[in-house]
Amino acid sequence: MSPAMVGSGEKGESDTPGSQYQKGVKQLVDNGLHTIPKKYILPPSDRPATNSKDSNVAKQNLQLPIIDFSELLGPRRPQVLQSIANACERYGFFQLVNHGISDDVISSVRDVSCRFFDLPLEERAKHMTTDMRAPVRYGTSFSQTKDTVFCWRDFLKLLCHRLPDFLPHWPASPLDFRKVMATYSEETKYLFLMLMEAIQESLGIITEGNNQEEKTEGKDNNIMKDLEDGSQMMVVNFYPPCPEPDLTLGMPPHSDYGFLTLLLQDQVEGLQIQFQGQWFTVQPINNAFVINVGDHLEIYSNGKYKSVLHRVIVNAEKKRTSVASLHSLPFNCTVRPSPKLIDEANPKRYADTNFDTFLAYVSTREPKRKEFLDSRKLTST
Repeated sequence: MSPAMVGSGEKGESDTPGSQYQKGVKQLVDNGLHTIPKKYILPPSDRPATNSKDSNVAKQNLQLPIIDFSELLGPRRPQVLQSIANACERYGFFQLVNHGISDDVISSVRDVSCRFFDLPLEERAKHMTTDMRAPVRYGTSFSQTKDTVFCWRDFLKLLCHRLPDFLPHWPASPLDFRKVMATYSEETKYLFLMLMEAIQESLGIITEGNNQEEKTEGKDNNIMKDLEDGSQMMVVNFYPPCPEPDLTLGMPPHSDYGFLTLLLQDQVEGLQIQFQGQWFTVQPINNAFVINVGDHLEIYSNGKYKSVLHRVIVNAEKKRTSVASLHSLPFNCTVRPSPKLIDEANPKRYADTNFDTFLAYVSTREPKRKEFLDSRKLTST
């Protein structure tokens, strides 16, 4: 999950109910904006710089490794596990196809997400809050109470687990919103758990057909039990057309906080990942999920699998919508490297961490890049 998932909830000078920027970029665009306000203009060094001769933006799109989920269930499982391992080590990302979530479910999620952002501001604003622990939060930018420069993005964040606790708080409009998003949250949760079993197997922590981790130092280290009852947040992102897209970003460079993020994109390009010092645009694949390693999985794998910086660029012509499902342990659990991945040749590389540690860190500063994860490192490698 991104650093914007949590925070202190305190208000800055510009964070007032009457601030035009707090109403979001969709409201600005709907009011006929032709140039972007200064609040959204990044310093030159932070801009996308897609047209610069010295740009660190690659000229070609990146074709991420494609994992066929259905092959995990058949005789090619060992080869697919190796492909997952290679993708998590080299890119921190892969695209997942044949994942078992129907086209109808995906189409419904895209449709109801767009219809939510088409609602009048008065309806969307019912869910505005700076309380980042709220079960539902409609807002704008990246870390709304910390950003000195705002991002060209509005969002709706929904806590999902446990669903009966949170569903009554979700938006009641559009009328089918709760039903559609609840189905999607349950199906992505199941898919996440299946992926985590495969990832544990790819790391050598569990063996095929046995999802129980061995006991180490007298402790049962079966993280799957915790993940089944773990945190889940869905984030619906909306990026309106931007009149000056070279001056701003939809989201700044960041890594995600949890174990895995399952991202559903539309067909409009926008997601970029950092690879070998350059920014590459991820080519969308219709109805596929973009899966990325989060900070918690980097810690749990003791650095073998990397959470990778990514960002979102915007464009002048088309709106873009995405739905991210972010998964981790319960908020009261501690994340630590798996004991099975620690030995004399591979010492423990990360300090134990928990949600409160993260909250304390991001409540005192503007979240940037991978600073929190870097603060948990015990060694330089």
